[in-house]
Amino acid sequence: MGAIGWPQIILITLALLLLFGGKKIPELMKGLGKGMKEFKDATKEDGDSADKLKD
Repeated sequence: MGAIGWPQIILITLALLLLFGGKKIPELMKGLGKGMKEFKDATKEDGDSADKLKD
C-alpha cells in the first residue's frame, strides 16, 4: 500500500469537478474551512474550561 501520489490527487480533483461543478467547489471549501475553525475553537474552549476546573 503506497501513499497517495500526484496521479491520485489529479484523479480525485477531476472527479470532484465532475460531481459538483466548478461553481460549487469554492462554496464547499469555504464551508469546510468554517467547520474546521469552529472545531478548533471548540476544542480550545474545552481545554480552557478543563484547566479552570483543576484550579
